[in-house]
Amino acid sequence: MTTLLQINASARNGRSVSRKLSDAFVSAWMQLEPTAQIIARDVGAHPPPFITEEWIAAAFTPEQNATQAQRDALRLSDELIDEVDRANVIVIGTPMYNYGMPATLKAWFDAVIRIGKTFTFDLARGDFPLEPVMRGKKLVILSSHGEFGFGPGGVRERMNHLETHIRTCAHYLGVDESHAISISYQEFDDARHQASVADAFAAVPVLVRELAGASIAARPTEPFNTSYREHSR
Repeated sequence: MTTLLQINASARNGRSVSRKLSDAFVSAWMQLEPTAQIIARDVGAHPPPFITEEWIAAAFTPEQNATQAQRDALRLSDELIDEVDRANVIVIGTPMYNYGMPATLKAWFDAVIRIGKTFTFDLARGDFPLEPVMRGKKLVILSSHGEFGFGPGGVRERMNHLETHIRTCAHYLGVDESHAISISYQEFDDARHQASVADAFAAVPVLVRELAGASIAARPTEPFNTSYREHSR
């Protein structure tokens, strides 16, 4: 059974095309694999708190020496990390805000990329002392852009700090394969935007068939249905 962690980061609800795109991805996956488990985390509506000095002190304190207050400070981080650990596929639906990720999504990454939990640090490794703890996860970025040309060779490729930043951070969550589908021209709201929307939604089931088919083929047939959908705040 595949576990998908669906993260939505848009501040918008019904008007958000990135939310609609991520919902389409999850729905298409469930059609192919009805037993899949979906963990839903809406950081756009319920953002994690920003990192504080107290949080950092707690994260760097060995667990056996942590105070109750420090354990409480890390409780949400522990919960978020557990969701990542359980997931085979991380699905992120996000808009591009000011050429990067929303602060709410950055706050989520800050809460889950944690020493001793999702990565280790060892100076014996030389100039690259950080290593992810988890392995073998897939990442799908489903994004929306107000402008256009952010892909490879595009006129705004160098301004794309959304997908590039997400991929860099996701490495420390055990991601070793990533895919991206985006909708552009949103601020123009013209025929090019409509074509971009159509192309993105058409690409979703193609990518799902590729990923879900490989996932299902890689494991034994499960004898009974154990599916359920878990909603997280």
